[in-house]
Amino acid sequence: MKQDVVTKMLRQVASGEVSVEDARAALEGVELDESTYESAIDHGVFNRVEPGTIVRASLAKSSTSALVVLTILWGLGWTLYWAGSMMYGLFNGWNQQQLSFHLGMVMITLIIMGVLYLKWIAPDVVIVKHRRKKYAPPKDPDSWHKYEV
Repeated sequence: MKQDVVTKMLRQVASGEVSVEDARAALEGVELDESTYESAIDHGVFNRVEPGTIVRASLAKSSTSALVVLTILWGLGWTLYWAGSMMYGLFNGWNQQQLSFHLGMVMITLIIMGVLYLKWIAPDVVIVKHRRKKYAPPKDPDSWHKYEV
């Protein structure tokens, strides 16, 4: 779970890494009144915003986690194995059931890798876009050209 700065600081104060005085000094001068808080919550949800306004822009956790790297390597290895064995079966006359099993395993492995990419590697940016009204002006008949071949 992602933590904001205040939650992280509270946990550090609770564990004794940071003293209460240091935490107060770090948060000194930070003011958040109720109107600012409400406008931050309502921005882009209840208020109309300009097209292209970024309501929330945050990046997903980087892929430096060992588990993410190992899962990607695992997926690449198994994808190459199942695709290679399927190609071997194509050239050696395996039946369709065996070949479809190998193709299915390739697809499942790629789907797992895609979910992993979308969850922990791809950036998470929400951009608000509003549809513009379509307007097609009438065509002026005097602007038509007659082309002869």
